[in-house]
Amino acid sequence: MINKVILVGNLGKDPEVRTMSNAKQVATFSLATTENWNDKNTGERVSKTEWHQVVVFNEPLIKVISNYVNKGTRLYIEGSLQTRKWTDNNGIERYTTEVVLNPFNSVLKILSPQGSSETHYSGAPSNNTRADLGTPTNHVNDTLDDDDIPF
Repeated sequence: MINKVILVGNLGKDPEVRTMSNAKQVATFSLATTENWNDKNTGERVSKTEWHQVVVFNEPLIKVISNYVNKGTRLYIEGSLQTRKWTDNNGIERYTTEVVLNPFNSVLKILSPQGSSETHYSGAPSNNTRADLGTPTNHVNDTLDDDDIPF
């Protein structure tokens, strides 16, 4: 079975880095993804934004996030989707679905606002996390017209 999430979006606010009781760090942030299309009936431009909660347990990626990521940063991430159950202050059980970047099989790419370069960091199945400097990229076209759909 496969549980893989790939997102490209912008941070809504600065990431939060905390130290857990076991002395390991965790980073959390919210990532906004936006879809744009033209309404078939009116021709009007329509946008829909989804907010995704992201949790990072990969310590080398946490260092990158601490040093280079802030509100508005555009990221490409690969992780897994996890839902956890918790109890609020009133004793009510709640559920939260998050994109999790674990020490293995997770990727974080910082995409520059100008689209002139990207930096790639991944969680590799070894003791070291690989960090590669990417090549310049073109702007990603976030729009999809009806003519672009193959069916």
